[in-house]
Amino acid sequence: MAGRKVESEAEARRCLAAVEASALALGDWARGEGIDGRSLNIWRLNLARRAAKTPAPRLVELVPAAPRAAGYVVRCGPFAVELGDDFDQDTLSRILEVVAAC
Repeated sequence: MAGRKVESEAEARRCLAAVEASALALGDWARGEGIDGRSLNIWRLNLARRAAKTPAPRLVELVPAAPRAAGYVVRCGPFAVELGDDFDQDTLSRILEVVAAC
């Protein structure tokens, strides 16, 4: 006698937890409970596959960065270049050449 099929994910999870707690083989536990062992085994496989595809969520702490005000603003027509005290002069020269060419 095959037994009744497992109807829902919640029922499958309860049964699988009971199997693990019993230390019996899945088929032996299922026969003793009147459950179709094949049905429960398919649920076990599908839940394992689903768990393998979906990585566990990770929590990442997000810390807002303090706003930095630009120390200098260079304007050329509609363009503006904002610079801090740590700007690189060579980079600024290249940027201004590009802006001047526009």
